Amino acid sequence: MDASILNYTVNDNVGKFLKQTQKLYINGNWVDSKSGKTFDVEDPATGKKIATCAAGDKNDVDLAVSAARKAFDSGKWSSLPNNEKGKIIWKIGDLIDEHNEELAQLESLDNGKPVAVAGAADVPLSSDIFRYMAGWATKIEGNTIPYSCLYTPGAQYHSYTLREPVGVCGQIIPWNFPLLMAAWKIAPALAAGCTIVLKPAEQTPLSALRLMEIINDSNLLPEGVLNVVTGFGEEAGAPLAEHPHVDKVAFTGSTEVGKIITRAASGNLKKVSLELGGKSPTIIFPDADIDAAIAGAASAIFFNHGQCCCAGSRLLAHEKVFDKVTEGISKIAENIKVGPGMDASTEMGPLVSDEQYKKVAGYIESGKSEGGQVVAGGKYDNSSGGHFVHPTVFSKTNHDMTLVKEEIFGPVVCAQPFTDENLEKIAETANNTNFGLAASVWTKNISVAHKLAAKIRSGTVWVNCHNIFDASLPFGGYKESGWGREMGHEVLKNYTEVKAVTVNL
Repeated sequence: MDASILNYTVNDNVGKFLKQTQKLYINGNWVDSKSGKTFDVEDPATGKKIATCAAGDKNDVDLAVSAARKAFDSGKWSSLPNNEKGKIIWKIGDLIDEHNEELAQLESLDNGKPVAVAGAADVPLSSDIFRYMAGWATKIEGNTIPYSCLYTPGAQYHSYTLREPVGVCGQIIPWNFPLLMAAWKIAPALAAGCTIVLKPAEQTPLSALRLMEIINDSNLLPEGVLNVVTGFGEEAGAPLAEHPHVDKVAFTGSTEVGKIITRAASGNLKKVSLELGGKSPTIIFPDADIDAAIAGAASAIFFNHGQCCCAGSRLLAHEKVFDKVTEGISKIAENIKVGPGMDASTEMGPLVSDEQYKKVAGYIESGKSEGGQVVAGGKYDNSSGGHFVHPTVFSKTNHDMTLVKEEIFGPVVCAQPFTDENLEKIAETANNTNFGLAASVWTKNISVAHKLAAKIRSGTVWVNCHNIFDASLPFGGYKESGWGREMGHEVLKNYTEVKAVTVNL
């Protein structure tokens, strides 16, 4: 159907959804914000309004946290048999797949990413994490511990540990992968037996709200177990992070905001996990499969319009192949079709907002003024109301440039040659950043790959690939890229506490 507010043909459910004013989901009910305030959501391809959402604030957060607290303390979710939890979590994954088309369209309309990419990557990866975590619901275990007490000779003790849910979780998610980041947060928290208050990014709340609608309509979760409060960071996110009845806060976003979240969470010393920014190097050796490295390095920076925390924004290529690599990536950049995400022919959509557009455009101009050479792209255009930045390759860059030091979060790569294959020096260059989220190494020499992977200080090192994710792989960063890990069994540490029990026999 053609929704009157769109220039695109959309799924019937999407059309109906967008015409409704979206409410908050608290204690199993859809409710208006206490203030009655709302905010508009825009299509980043046109700058036009596509939806209206309730603007939650501290009063709404209080209600949501109270509902989550009551649900947790009553044990209506945490005390449910673990195999039953697993079945419910698995069913959520099935529902996501059943609604692939509409969730992909909402993601494209809201974020700007190509709808085909959302349907092939964002939605299936979201369902996959629920299925993976469904299996963990029955496998969160403690240990028995052989105990030797030095000060009570002859006494016998039986000691063991319990791994228990941490409690009420405040989860604040970003705008670059709205559905997937919600899934990464919700699934492990449910598997651990926690209750949740989810705060989506104000730029992109729609897929999280639609997911909540789908879950609610299926009557899968007891009331209060999962609550969603939309609104702005200062008005809804900050009260959630500092709330005294929240036991743990999980945040994905910028390092700057992550530090604010950490300070807010210190009031009751709640547990905090952070998945933050990055300035990831892509390191190409002369013996690499150069064609594969070129394609991989281009995808590393241009996927999702460069709005990836692990984007390969620093290209380090050996001088023997530097020209070929930069020329190859530049050719790919020049041939990427930029347009609305809902256009089937689009390969790169607009940036998410006017604010992000201006930020990335500013970095491009900064790179030019500081002596960088634009070898592809360097263009940006918002004349249509959309926030379009073309894939950009900079050469003649160095570490002193703002472009190289700071996270851009857009489709801009800074290329630098290296001359010495000394792994210590290469690692020093790769690690010369405040971040440590990811890196990729391109070489046919398996010894070099393993040695360099060990020297790079980042949470993920890909070899002859980039942006490879699986629900079983832990993801997170060193240094200012965050605390803790998402996905894999490591994420369960974020949502559980360990209790030691000792019995005098």
